[in-house]
Amino acid sequence: MKIALLYPLWTEEYGKISHFAKKAGKWPPLNLAYLAAIAEKQGHEVIIIDGEAEGLSIEEIVKQTKEFNPDIIGCTGTTPFYHIVVEMANALKKELNVPIVIGGPHITVLKGEVFEDCFDYAFIGEGDNSWPEFLEKYEKKEDVTKIRGMMHRDNGEIKFTGQAFPIHDMDSVPSPARHLLKADKYNLGTSKGMQKFTTIMTVRGCPFKCIFCSTKVFGNDTRMKNPELVIEEMKECIEKQGVEHFMFLDDTLTMNREHMMKICELMIKENLGVTFEGSTRANLIDEELIKIMVDAGLIRLSFGLESVDETIRTTMKKMVPLESYITANKLTNKYDIETLNSCMIGLPGETRETVKKTLKFLRESKDIKQANISIAVPYPGTELFEMAKKGENGLKLETEDFSNYRRYNAAVMTVGDLSPEDLVEIQNEAFASIYLAPWRWKPMINKSGKVGALLTFNRLVKALKKGDTEFITNSQLGVVEKN
Repeated sequence: MKIALLYPLWTEEYGKISHFAKKAGKWPPLNLAYLAAIAEKQGHEVIIIDGEAEGLSIEEIVKQTKEFNPDIIGCTGTTPFYHIVVEMANALKKELNVPIVIGGPHITVLKGEVFEDCFDYAFIGEGDNSWPEFLEKYEKKEDVTKIRGMMHRDNGEIKFTGQAFPIHDMDSVPSPARHLLKADKYNLGTSKGMQKFTTIMTVRGCPFKCIFCSTKVFGNDTRMKNPELVIEEMKECIEKQGVEHFMFLDDTLTMNREHMMKICELMIKENLGVTFEGSTRANLIDEELIKIMVDAGLIRLSFGLESVDETIRTTMKKMVPLESYITANKLTNKYDIETLNSCMIGLPGETRETVKKTLKFLRESKDIKQANISIAVPYPGTELFEMAKKGENGLKLETEDFSNYRRYNAAVMTVGDLSPEDLVEIQNEAFASIYLAPWRWKPMINKSGKVGALLTFNRLVKALKKGDTEFITNSQLGVVEKN
């Protein structure tokens, strides 16, 4: 059979800050590449059309899909751009009489609520087992309605067979079919300049319970890929796609210390000569681990700081001591690792004073070279979403229009006395406050480029022109206060 897997252009939705969204969002659609690898293994002909990477409109995606003339069309969608996937599927339905299937976190969480008529089948949870079974039965014209982990319609009534069982043997999952992607479209700014990169996943699942994260797809049980197979996959990317940099998608890169150590040892032994980055917790690194990671090619690491207010940190279940961030950033600075500390405003208990407390911490912590401010989003499937819907902890959910569920220049909750509009204004000024510090300019330019730097400066100018500088101190502006 011929199978077309589609990923739409979505960053245009971010308007004025689409530059940053494109920088952060133009990643290879690894989930589709996994499904493509499984389908190819069964002998099917597959294409992946990445509208985001190629800058394709829905009309252009439909045109290319029609030219391929597939037997099955597959799509994926996360919460903020699911409506774009629906729009694309509706356009495809008008032109092609073939089944369209949907998967991903949004449909996995909300199931029938978002199983639109444009979709014929939905895959709920991990598709490593249900996808190949579906392809085999569909090709043979056998009944596909009993396959575990799927949704379909029976005379207009939605039927669900139960969420797919997670795959426990990560080594049995074939490497993603990256050869179906246009490798030259995926470039990332790093301290080494623009590098050709790809994403890679060595662990599925996360044992932690942060209220703003959902584990509905991969669950809380962690499963790891054999480090030797990880190295084989990396070597293939280097040799066949010319990859220079790897973005590890593991939820917590150093959660299993020995797993990461082994991967790094093999990277050094095989002399891969690439760089890499990932995200972890500030209390899950140590000097021995960091040293071997740097020797293997680590150049960037992200920590989730979120807020420094202890009450908020307790509520959000971020069980990482605050002092760990100072210690961790000092350690990464010692080894010249670009380090991003992600902060979040609008969590339960947030006030103007708690925001000021976080900004003061960042202002006084010169070891923190790079930081980011997002607005808390109550994504479906998270405890935060349930809190907001129920009106708990001073939260009020203002909309369930998921196209507004974006972390920048948009807010969907009232938090105590802070309206969504307040949160957007605070975010803009807080971002300007963070990057008034000269020691943060260089890493910001490396990551976001010169255009991103100009946009950041523009944010600051706008805040100053409005006179709305509640979160920017006089000392930051060079103003001497008189007694």
